[in-house]
Formats: sequence, C-alpha cells, structure tokens
Amino acid sequence: MTGTAAQLKPAASASRPLKGAEIMVEYIIKEKVPYLFGVCGHGNVGFLDAAAAASDRIKTISCHHEQSAGYMADAYYKVKHEPVVTFTSCGPGSCNLVIALANAMMDSSAYLAITGNVPTTQWNRLPFQETGRYFQADFPSVIRPYVKRSYQPTRADMVPLVMKQAFGLLRTGRPGPVNIDVPLDVFQEETTLPMPDVDPLVYQRSPGDPEGLRQALARLMQAQRPVILVGQGALISEATDELLEFIKVMRIPVVTSPNGKGAIDEAHDMALGPIGRNGTYAANEATKNADVLLALGCSFDDRTSSAWIEGYTLQIPPTALIQVDIDPTEIGKNYPVAIGIIADAKAMLREMTRLAREKLDGGTKSYADWTARLSEATSLWDDYQGKFAASEATPVRPERLMNALSRVVPENSIFATDVGVHHNWVVQLWKSRLPRHLLQSWGFAAMGYATSGILGAKLAKPEVPAVALVGDGSFMMTPHILATAAEYDIPAVWVIWNNHGYCSIRDLQLGNFQTGELATSFTNDRTGALQSTDFALLARSMGVQGVRVEKPGDIESAVETAIKSNKPYLVEVVVDREIRPVGTGTWVLPPLPHPEPNFLTLARSS
Repeated sequence: MTGTAAQLKPAASASRPLKGAEIMVEYIIKEKVPYLFGVCGHGNVGFLDAAAAASDRIKTISCHHEQSAGYMADAYYKVKHEPVVTFTSCGPGSCNLVIALANAMMDSSAYLAITGNVPTTQWNRLPFQETGRYFQADFPSVIRPYVKRSYQPTRADMVPLVMKQAFGLLRTGRPGPVNIDVPLDVFQEETTLPMPDVDPLVYQRSPGDPEGLRQALARLMQAQRPVILVGQGALISEATDELLEFIKVMRIPVVTSPNGKGAIDEAHDMALGPIGRNGTYAANEATKNADVLLALGCSFDDRTSSAWIEGYTLQIPPTALIQVDIDPTEIGKNYPVAIGIIADAKAMLREMTRLAREKLDGGTKSYADWTARLSEATSLWDDYQGKFAASEATPVRPERLMNALSRVVPENSIFATDVGVHHNWVVQLWKSRLPRHLLQSWGFAAMGYATSGILGAKLAKPEVPAVALVGDGSFMMTPHILATAAEYDIPAVWVIWNNHGYCSIRDLQLGNFQTGELATSFTNDRTGALQSTDFALLARSMGVQGVRVEKPGDIESAVETAIKSNKPYLVEVVVDREIRPVGTGTWVLPPLPHPEPNFLTLARSS
C-alpha cells in the first residue's frame, strides 16, 4: 500500500496548487475519516486553517489536553476498527501525546497522529519549542518505540505519498499508530503534485499452513482436556462469529486473556471467563489442567499467565500449545509451541470448522467429563461471589457495585474501565456480552484512558450508551474531559469508584513492605484524614450533571438516570477500600515474593 508518484491521479482541485495542509485534509476526507481530535498550537495553525476550510466535511473536536485526544482516537478505533486523526503542536503539545501513542501501540490500536513542528528554515537554531538540542526538530525520536513509523516530510511535494503510506501502514498486519511530523512551512508550502487515490480496503486473510491446520485439528480431536484461549488478536480480527461456529462443532471450553474479554459472550455455556492473576477460578483451572491449548491471538503477558510461574494459570509443557498469531514474533515468544501457525484468527477458525465438519461427517465432538468438571468449578466461583453481590454494607462493597452496574447498564453498551484496582474487579466480575464493547488499557495500562476514551467510543457508536468506570485516581489524570463532553454535547456517563487513593499500589505496599503506606492514599497532610474531591461539584462546574452515591440501594437508580438522560453525566460511588479481589492466579515483581491464590481457602471457609 505504498504507491508511487506515477500512480497518483490529479486531485479534484488540480486547477490550482495545493498547500501541504490542504493535501493532508483532503486525503483524510477521501479516507472517510469523520473526526479530527486535538489541541491547537502555533506549530499546527496551518493545518487548522485547512481543516477550518473543510469543516462542512470533517468535524474537529478541540480537547483540553493532547493526551485526551489520543485516548479518544484509540477508543474510537477499538470500537469501530476505523482510524481517526489527532493533531498536536510542537514541543510540549506533541510530547503530551506520547502516553496516548504508547497506549495505542501496546494494545494494537491505530490512529494517525499529525504533529506540528517548527519551520525548516529555523532548524538547528533552537527556536521556540524545537525538540532536540543536538538533533534538529527531532520529535520522531521521542516517539520511536511507540509508533509503527514516523514520517517527516520536509517539502510539500513529499506529502501526498506520505499520506498514502501512512494510512496503508497503520491498519494492515498488526494495527498501530502512525505519526506524520510536519514543519509549519510544509503545511503552508504549495505543490502541483497530484493527490493519490485511496487504496481499496481489501484484506487477504490467511488461514495458515494447511498441514499445520490438519495437525492442530488432530491434536484437538485426540485431546481429553482441550481448551481454547482467545486473546485480543481475535477481537482485532473480528473472529467472534467464526469462534462460535467452531465450538458448535468442537465443544471445547473457551477462556480469554483479560484483554480478550468480549471475544465470546461470557454468558455462553462454553465460556469460562478470563485467566490470569484476576481471572475466574474455572478459567485458571481449565488452562493449568489442559492437555492441549489452542491459543488465538494471545501474547501471554505476565498478568495473563500469572507471571509465567508454572502451575498457577499455565503448565506448558506438559500442556501442548497450539499458537496462532498474525504476528510471527509472538509465536513461541513466552512458551514453547507444539504447533505454531502464522495466520489470521478469523480465516483460521473458518478453515478449522470446515475441516472439523468434514472429519466428523456433520456431527459434533464432545468432551463431556471435562466440561462437567469445569462446570463444577464455575458453580463454586458463582456461589462465592454471589454472597457479596447483594450486600447493603457501607462503604459500598466492590461486588455490590459491579452487580448494580451489570443490572442497569444495557448489554449493548460500550463499557470502558480505567486503570486501578477497579480494573481488576472488572476483569473478574464483568460479563462481556459483545465484542469490542469492553474497552480497557492493557499493555501500557495508562491511567486516564477510559476517562477520556469514552468520548471517542461514544462517537464511534453513537446509537448505544457509553459508560466509563473510573477510579478517583485515574479520573483526576484527565478530568478536563468533562468540559469537552459538555462543549460538544457528547452523552457519556462516568461512574467514579472513589476509594480515596491509588489503592492497587497501596495494596502492593501493604502486602510487601513493613513501613506501610506512602503517597498512595489521598489524605490531608495536616490531619492524616482521607480527603476527596467533590466530583459531583467538579462535574457541575464544567456543565456536566453530577451526583454522589453512598448507599448501595441508590446505585441502580443513579446510574439508570444518568444513562437515560442522554447527556454527559457523572455518578460518584464511595467504595470500601479495604476489600481486595480474591486471588485465583498470581503475579510477581521480582525479587518480591508472589502471593498465593486464596480463593479456595475463602470459598471453603465461607
């Protein structure tokens, strides 16, 4: 998808030369991008001028921080699988975008980041906000690990090819953000070089090596305790329907990585939930006792695998791993494979289903003893968690809040979770019903992601409710997003999990060190008492309705009212900070010791 100058066709406005910025905006419109998210600055005023001229064809949303613009673009892509564009200025403006770029890169989410830079005529003179004391205008080096590629056109006649290449790169193979860093004079300089045509979006999905598929199916047929592990790669591939067809024929239990939640309806009779540190009991029991594990688009990161410690979530070997991934570098990266298949998950499952039906002559395969064993584990888990779901204790128990949300948030809603201890509860207890309707920051775990990203998600799917569950700590990273929601009337709902601190790190301190807490609780320095922002008042000050909830019985009505208002709305819930998620797996930060799972002990004693 790179194209050449010889392939470029005349633009509709070929009667006059076009500025670099005009070419960029016109090409973005040709790619059917509906939104530009960003913040103005002196480095991108030329781009904004072109965007203003095209404002009847593309909507610009001005944010109050560049990080929020990036989070919104990331979430938009995760929901819709179509990219939007961010714009930022030179120096601090684009540096503010770095966290959001990293977040998207680590979660294989794609958008085009247009960053302004100082004029080329001022390079090497350290003009206002030039990045690089010893290397001229060197913002691309700042983001090198966090983008698939950074382009830096230094003449307007370089812009058409750069635009074509950038859009081709960001969404093919493993998706990721792409940057175009543009000096101000390149926005303004004119060229008669014609604009390229947009490449048709035709994806050639490879099912993988035919012999590898036949061997994989044979191993699954011979297995006594097979499990399918579905990672985020299956969500990116949009392989949900193919997965359902496969398990209709091969009745194999399905688990997900935490970042793969939603790849299968978690109410499905073959779905056991996520694995790992905060996975369900049945899911971890399944994977650590499996004889064959079919992994689809899963990277086996530390929180998914219980930090690669044998016997807590996985045992590979003796479990035989069949690993399928579109990215060759993932095959065998963290565990040895019995069979490795480089393939698109959607195409691979379609072909495996065909082979299985052929092998079974139209019948189905059953693993009745294995599924019955795992069903008992699910019942034990559900019975334990159910004891707390109706609690009327104050402060509100986490399980009670999660149960309330599951009752009143419609199944078709976009539900986003920010980073913090509440995220662990979402992984354990939230049942995702639809693909790409649960949004989370996983690989980079950037706080503020859901707080801001929920606006991008709502714009991507405006016909459904959009609810973000955010901690008080993560919300305060990007609270200005409320003003953006009010200014553009974007009807998102924020539910703030107020536990007065960075409690996931507080728990880490208390569990591993004798000196207690430091810098993890929000307290008054003089009195030592817990202190909290009045979030409802903060919301109202920015034009967003806000309420505070302290009693469990008030949660459902408050959240339901917020959703039905179809306006930006904030609901703060005071949550018990002393209740931790139960452990079914483990996690470790060497050389600290890893905790032992406590679920069975608690379940048997309660």
